[in-house]
Amino acid sequence: MSYNPDSQPTTALRRRLAELRGADVAPRPMDARALAALAANPGCRRRALLDGAGVDKGALAQALGSPAPFGQSQFAFVRGHAFEARVKGDGGAELMRLVHSRTAAADTPAPEPGEVSVPDLSAPGPAGRAERTRQALERATADGGWTLLDHPMVRLDVAGSPVHLEPDAVAVHPDGRWTVVEIKSFPILDGSADPAKVGAAARQAAVYALALKTLGVPGGRVDDRALLVCPKDFSNLPTAEALDLRRQIATTRRQLARLTRLEEIAAALPEDATFDPARPPAELAGSVESVPAAYAPQCLSTCELAFHCRDRARSEGAVEVLGREVRGELGGLTTVGAVLAAARDEACGTADRSPNRSPQEPAGDPAAAALRRAARLRAEALAAARRP
Repeated sequence: MSYNPDSQPTTALRRRLAELRGADVAPRPMDARALAALAANPGCRRRALLDGAGVDKGALAQALGSPAPFGQSQFAFVRGHAFEARVKGDGGAELMRLVHSRTAAADTPAPEPGEVSVPDLSAPGPAGRAERTRQALERATADGGWTLLDHPMVRLDVAGSPVHLEPDAVAVHPDGRWTVVEIKSFPILDGSADPAKVGAAARQAAVYALALKTLGVPGGRVDDRALLVCPKDFSNLPTAEALDLRRQIATTRRQLARLTRLEEIAAALPEDATFDPARPPAELAGSVESVPAAYAPQCLSTCELAFHCRDRARSEGAVEVLGREVRGELGGLTTVGAVLAAARDEACGTADRSPNRSPQEPAGDPAAAALRRAARLRAEALAAARRP
């Protein structure tokens, strides 16, 4: 996915994406959180195009009249920074203890006090910091000791453009392994945490791992496990768990490969399509609706356009508003109206279908049969409840 500035298709695509974003609108840089959200909903062509074009989805949602209260609260932001400072205090001694206890090889001795190297990664600009990070990783891997990289900068090429990403930390093991460290402020209670938040952290760590894999440092290899560090129970004491990233890395790699085909998505749009928030709302709505979306309730916590997409899905009676799990169980029944018709065993009025199937119901559809049975059981239960 490297970018070749002499590639005509890539140059044409960048020009087209700039036109869609707005001639005078600067692109919004993509970060690891946005890339992780893309991996969580790989079927949404709308988000892929908007993020690939650098569109400010928050401003677009505001212009469409569907703003979303999106982002981290100031209280959570301050609490998170305070917890991260505590975890990394004393030269990262506590953090490296957690790294050793959760991810190190069994025969690797724990780092002694003062043994961990914490190189200075400061440099002018993201590109300078990324190069300084690469050099620090190369030296640490060659030295064969414990090294902690605090807020390193790595680069990942996405749809032909460089994206600079900043992990919380990367730990270098004596055996040359690199472990991505994610520090989050949500708690691990009695050994478990919110699965949705853990999944989001794993997808974000997978983005960092992919970027590290592109560095090509001799002897260095990225651990397929990340270390998730969170407060223990209701205290401010850190605890950690290792996250297996193999599935998330594969999913994210596939989704990033889809972004290299943005030209296909953009080519299907009307010539006058625009996502410039300064344009009239009706014009923006038409442009947004010209790109297929894949709404799911999970989008409410990951995408600024979620309220707009949810309103459209509700107005169309799409079963996606009920969740991915329900949508998967309903098979060819794509609208709430079709689901209710199948449950009521309504006739469709055509000669080539049984009168026991709804207009959208394929012959022998097990989902429709299950809906009819559920409706009968519900009717029987309500009838029994009404009996004196």
